[in-house]
Amino acid sequence: MSLRHYLPALQSRFAAGVRALCPPVACVSCGATAEGAGLCPPCREDLPFLGAACPACALPLAADAAPGVLCGVCRRRPPPQACTVATFLYEEPVVGLIQGLKFQGRLLHARLLGELMAERLQVLMQSRAGDLPRLLVPVPLHRRRQRERGYNQALEMARPIAARLGIPLDYGSCRRVLATARQSDLDVKARRANVRRAFRARWRPGFEHLAVVDDVMTTGHTLAEVVRCLQRAGAGRVEVWVCARAPLREGDC
Repeated sequence: MSLRHYLPALQSRFAAGVRALCPPVACVSCGATAEGAGLCPPCREDLPFLGAACPACALPLAADAAPGVLCGVCRRRPPPQACTVATFLYEEPVVGLIQGLKFQGRLLHARLLGELMAERLQVLMQSRAGDLPRLLVPVPLHRRRQRERGYNQALEMARPIAARLGIPLDYGSCRRVLATARQSDLDVKARRANVRRAFRARWRPGFEHLAVVDDVMTTGHTLAEVVRCLQRAGAGRVEVWVCARAPLREGDC
């Protein structure tokens, strides 16, 4: 018999071997066969991408809000950062993905969320005619917290962003010098006091324009303190890039 006769069987065995060596990736949200970084198409469509938002703090606004309009909080008390860009609302399934990353060691979620952030940021940055930050600075963990967790989730999420946008990643110039209580355990007044002077930074080339990267922005006190710390070290324009923005609750402002 000719090779043509055996070709279908050979192709079938080859495909089976490839599937055995490289099994399909399961969706991190529902377990179905995933595409790309780890989500199936239906789960990707269900992601709560942030729509209209305050340019200063990324607080969600009404869908018909005028572009560039500030929320009431930022009109009363402008934050120190030049702008805030958030990819998602802090809603499911993003809540589960972030909590799985922070508290269950699921580092795959960092790559997934970082790549989704990078996609969104790449589109946004294309309209800025090359006006990109010169450094990405992930919000640092205190060395004790990082030892307990084994990694910094903000740093792991920043890696795909740095790679896609071609921006150097700086995880040494800003340090967390105080081992503070968890912000999620505190009310809004205590959160502000909890992070005061918790960070220390040293100037380096690239501080003329940089972006701070973090997983979730709630009241914004931690990120504001990091921005102020960088500004005290000589930073110029400082942006904030977060994966998810939580809506303000009563009493948060």
